[in-house]
Amino acid sequence: MDSLVQPLVAQYLAMGCQSKENQNETITSDERGKEDVRTTAGCTFSKSKVSPPGRPNRFHKPIQATPGKLIMSLGHLSKGATWEELIQACLDCFDADGCVRKNGHLLNITLTMHRLLMSSSDLLDRLVGLFKTALDDDQPVELKRICYLIRHWIQEFWIMFRLPHSLSDSLEEFRELIREQGQEDLCSLLETKWINERERSWKASQKIKANYSKKRKVSLLFDHLEPDELAEHLTYLEFKSFCRISFVDFLNYIRSCCMKDIPVLERSIALCNGISQWVQLMVLSRPTAQLRAEVFTKFIHVAQSLHHMHNYNTLMAVVGGLCHSSISRLKDTTSHVPSEVTKVLNEMTDLLSSCRNFDNYRQAYSRCTGFKSPILGVHLKDLISVNEAMSDFVEDNKVNVQKLQALYNHINELIQLQQVPPRLDANKDLVHLLTVETF
Repeated sequence: MDSLVQPLVAQYLAMGCQSKENQNETITSDERGKEDVRTTAGCTFSKSKVSPPGRPNRFHKPIQATPGKLIMSLGHLSKGATWEELIQACLDCFDADGCVRKNGHLLNITLTMHRLLMSSSDLLDRLVGLFKTALDDDQPVELKRICYLIRHWIQEFWIMFRLPHSLSDSLEEFRELIREQGQEDLCSLLETKWINERERSWKASQKIKANYSKKRKVSLLFDHLEPDELAEHLTYLEFKSFCRISFVDFLNYIRSCCMKDIPVLERSIALCNGISQWVQLMVLSRPTAQLRAEVFTKFIHVAQSLHHMHNYNTLMAVVGGLCHSSISRLKDTTSHVPSEVTKVLNEMTDLLSSCRNFDNYRQAYSRCTGFKSPILGVHLKDLISVNEAMSDFVEDNKVNVQKLQALYNHINELIQLQQVPPRLDANKDLVHLLTVETF
């Protein structure tokens, strides 16, 4: 079992928890035959406010399509494209009324994934340059399409205009240019005043506690909690943490290959590590082998519930904690664990094994429908693998559009999961207690 610890827990420490805190170890032993106990404290982060699962669309609602169809939709651009060709293809997505033709897949790829190769300000500058050219050539239809594209960018990806490197100043300069050229009617297409209200609305929605059950009563004592209750509330915390991760956060991770300066990813990894360490402590804190075996068995039942709920990220944390050497070395405790429980643990370790690049997990994950919580570390690794395997540019210094699409599809799949909350009812006090225990 100890061999599972590295892929289960250490990957989180290696991938994301490049923290300022140092790990501390506490070792206790008893020369009269009692088992050695060793617990390791990992990264700690500040606690966040309690809020319910779910989030409004921070970007657009992802468009579902099969990979084959998406590649075909790129047409000749699948072999690479200059920025001019890519932008022109985006402009061609709009009809005369400013509506997006078909699914706008290429449009969304460009407006999100360009940040891997150029700044958003540079992209806006290119559009402004095209606008000036259209003015000189007296092309009113092209002027409108450029403004339609920028309007779509603002409406669907408004948060980009609220980032520290805000586009607001550049956009205001562009509006001033439009007014100077007597195109006042186009300025209304580029309005951004509503963004402040939308941001306030989004922040307010993060604080809503309506999903909490007022009627549900649960014990706050670990010994009295049912495994299903623990699994549900751990899933609640996991989904809430996962929903805070935005498209931009994934892009920043691809660019930096680490969690530094991406606090929402740091918190998500910290939650997983915290749960794993909490599981270890709950087992190791019991004074006798029999009691430790009972807690161990209880967490196996929690793991079964997590598996049934398709919460693979927390499942990894729980199983990783149970497989830690500080527990697996306790032979007396292991002897008190029923054989059927050991069998379940072996099945879980096989499911989460890193063999063949987590093939067993990937197959189970792909079969799931409805709510599912992915093993974040595995999918972050996939993003880095795609980024490293494919070049940014192809021949003639053209943008590798297939790479942008591949990364976009990976991120979109994760973002799409945020729109499917788990069906559960949370108790506020228990959520708060688990938050304190696991952070």
